[in-house]
Amino acid sequence: MPSIRDVARLAGVSHQTVSRVLNDHPSIRAETKQRVLDAIRQLDYRPNAAARALVTSKLNLIGILSASVGEFGPTASIAAIEEAARSEGYSATTLNLPDTSPEAIGAAVRQLLREQVDGIVVIAPQVRVFHVLRGMAIDVPFVSLQTSSGQGSDSIAADQLEGARLATQHLVELGHADILHLSGPQDWIEADSRMRGYLQALRDADLPTIPPIRGDWTADFGHYAGRELARRQDFTAIFAANDLMAIGLMHGFRDAGVDVPGDVSVVGFDDIPVAAHVWPPLTTVHIDFAELGRRAIARLLAALRGADDDVSQREAPALIVRDSAARRR
Repeated sequence: MPSIRDVARLAGVSHQTVSRVLNDHPSIRAETKQRVLDAIRQLDYRPNAAARALVTSKLNLIGILSASVGEFGPTASIAAIEEAARSEGYSATTLNLPDTSPEAIGAAVRQLLREQVDGIVVIAPQVRVFHVLRGMAIDVPFVSLQTSSGQGSDSIAADQLEGARLATQHLVELGHADILHLSGPQDWIEADSRMRGYLQALRDADLPTIPPIRGDWTADFGHYAGRELARRQDFTAIFAANDLMAIGLMHGFRDAGVDVPGDVSVVGFDDIPVAAHVWPPLTTVHIDFAELGRRAIARLLAALRGADDDVSQREAPALIVRDSAARRR
């Protein structure tokens, strides 16, 4: 690998002068600076990302803006985005939003732009995040990885409404007429989409709805809900908006002496790795979150290169049938 002294020798300057050029020191004459830059380019001298950016005007850096810390889907997508970016010669930096206020979103975007990212992938649970972003002057391409229906050509999305409809329809086909929904938090895109899919399936089957219970995505809440719901007699099946709540729910039912699926059938959503290994194994909806991340990078890199892409905007769900849901007795 060429050194800073090799650059200095080729440019006919001292290594201190090369250092000043790399740090954009104002005292360097234009013609001297150009000789150093020419030498850097000729030798492909790359001491660090800053020096490379000075020559190429690119850091080959993708920014990931995330407001979904710790959730299975976004975490799987981020890992896939980082891997896909590396395979294309890019590195990735992830910035987690402390909250989704307009001020926090604006500050996070400005920080990524200061880091000279070439493009941004946005993963956020609330629609308002995307509304704020579209109102900002962002001078690099960005793609929103949404987990509901897409809202434009710059979005990649999973059809979670359809996934929830499939989950609820499965319970209907098993003979259940009184189906409860344990939903996600209010204002989350995923929670709203999955609730709408549940309601659509009940409407299609001309079945009554029971007021949903608002959860918080955690197994602890599911466990609490299971113990409380064991006292009720107005349902025979539950569609939980994610697998963690479904697993906690089954634990709570078991603690209260309620058999799953003998007394109550349970269906989850996400198909987290442990879903196949709890007891009973959980019927759930599979979304390929990693594939969503790979598609987001493919679309972003196409935009950076000024090329057309044939990346599908929608990821289809699949119902994974296991033992936690059974035919109504």
